Amino acid sequence: MSRVLAAMSGGVGSGVAAARAVEAGHDVVGVHMALSRRPGSLRTGARGCCTLEDARDARRAADVLGIPFYVWDLSEEFVEDVVADFVAEYAAGRTPNPCVRCNERIKFAALLDRALALGFDAVCTGHYARLAPGADGAPRLQRARDAAKDQSYVLAVVAPAELEHALFPLGEAASKEEVRAEAQRRGLAVAAKPDSHDICFIPDGDTRGFLRRHLGEQPGEVVDTAGQVVGSHSGAYGFTVGQRKGLGVGRPAPDGRPRYVLSISPVERRVVVGAAEELRVGTLHGAEPVWGAPPPAGPAEVTAQVRAHGTPVPAVVERAGPGLLVRLREPLSGVAPGQTVVLYEGELVLAAATVTATGRG
Repeated sequence: MSRVLAAMSGGVGSGVAAARAVEAGHDVVGVHMALSRRPGSLRTGARGCCTLEDARDARRAADVLGIPFYVWDLSEEFVEDVVADFVAEYAAGRTPNPCVRCNERIKFAALLDRALALGFDAVCTGHYARLAPGADGAPRLQRARDAAKDQSYVLAVVAPAELEHALFPLGEAASKEEVRAEAQRRGLAVAAKPDSHDICFIPDGDTRGFLRRHLGEQPGEVVDTAGQVVGSHSGAYGFTVGQRKGLGVGRPAPDGRPRYVLSISPVERRVVVGAAEELRVGTLHGAEPVWGAPPPAGPAEVTAQVRAHGTPVPAVVERAGPGLLVRLREPLSGVAPGQTVVLYEGELVLAAATVTATGRG
């Protein structure tokens, strides 16, 4: 029997994951991570993951399971490692994924550090992912059985050493419906609770307004690929590569086709727009890779994914100094610096890296 700390968000997944850990014979303690300094200001209805409603739901689930339950205040770490990072990345003209950063720095690193210091053997979460033994015996992250709910993408930045202390009881679940039915059988009130989504620290969903409050007005120009001014904006940070709506363009393109954001230059406060085909990229440069297995000695065939639920495409990866270079067999559109590229060998995660640059071929 292992001592397991179950991260309980207040959702159906984490509740069932904790229940399965108890059923497996582990000594389980539930913990809810309070990530907001003002949880009462966040939206309710399970649209986030750190509201007062979520904390109460997590406590009720722990009571049903008969396990001890605590609330840990990680709001300071969350603001520093996730919110501040989010603002800084947009200010630099990049497009971050706050859920990736939260899983990396809060839901594993910070939580696991505390868990190990308190004598726990592992952390259990409601993520849909699996672990498989690698050739060296170390655990490797693997896609969940349910491809529609797979969360290996957002977990790919978790270091292999941390995965040695991780449990993902939902990885083998056939579907979310199966998990909800199990929650119902176990008497968990969260059985019918909607899934969490959206950026939890932007409760009104207005990302541009959130950034404006943090970064202020920074007016600039919207130009086409010929350098002609076609519009204006109040802050280049309010755009992301691939964006089509809300561009502030005063007139249509000469050919009448929609325009998309192609690049962002925060220093010049310039946003460049163009046609959809100009978004297609064939190469990605990645920095600070996290390798889920020993890096290949030379070019290796993989599949690459650049969004949490994006379509994986065949690619070739090779090391490029401290980073990596990915050559896509099929082009992708709208890939922005700051996004995370995750590389798979079949269903196993090979590496994850932050996109720093893209190329057409």
